[in-house]
Amino acid sequence: MSTSTETQKLPATLRTLSGKGPARQLRFKGLIPAVCYSKHDKPAHIAIDPLLLKKAIATPRKFNTVIELVIDGGQNRTVLFKDYEKDPLNGAVLHADFLDIRMDHDVTVPVPVVLIGKPAGAADGGILQQVARTILVECLPGIIPEKIEVDVSSLGIAESLHVSDVKPPAGVKFRVDGTATIAVVAIPEKEEVKVEAAAVPGAEAAAVGADGKPAPKAADGKAAPAAADGKAAPAAAKGAKK
Repeated sequence: MSTSTETQKLPATLRTLSGKGPARQLRFKGLIPAVCYSKHDKPAHIAIDPLLLKKAIATPRKFNTVIELVIDGGQNRTVLFKDYEKDPLNGAVLHADFLDIRMDHDVTVPVPVVLIGKPAGAADGGILQQVARTILVECLPGIIPEKIEVDVSSLGIAESLHVSDVKPPAGVKFRVDGTATIAVVAIPEKEEVKVEAAAVPGAEAAAVGADGKPAPKAADGKAAPAAADGKAAPAAAKGAKK
């Protein structure tokens, strides 16, 4: 797993106007408004090209890519891409936020979790479920991992893997509770089996006379019992004396 990163350069221009009107004018020129936040200095309001931004973060680390903002008319800043606003219709980036960083100071960022291997419990019908898609790490900006690979091949059915079971890369600390679940091999749900009632032998024969015709029914709606000669016995007369 690679743990070194290369700084990407992104041209930027300082802007003095804010609001919807100036923002629309920037977008008309093919630029978008952005803000660079910092713990060490005041926020810098800038304008950037969204296409160049996409190019800058087109790396394995994506949002965790270290970027150098080359600011025209201002001081360059080393940043991480923090957040953005997108057009809900066409997906175009409308606004971006950056976080000013120092290469010799740790940062805390989410890193993707990638499961590798086939769990042993899959042979018994177990279903692998990934609970955590990212994990929060703390490290220097230059060694932010591209991903955290987690081997799940030893997981049996109904077993789970936690953060404490994973060893972080050198120089990296997990900033998550060790009991947090990363993956689990779930027990499959049992299929419902419908059991039809077995037919009682002779039940249909009792309702059919020797001649193959249905036997007459008694007053209670049930088939009359067969007579000794195999013919259906006559139905009892309604209201007959006992």
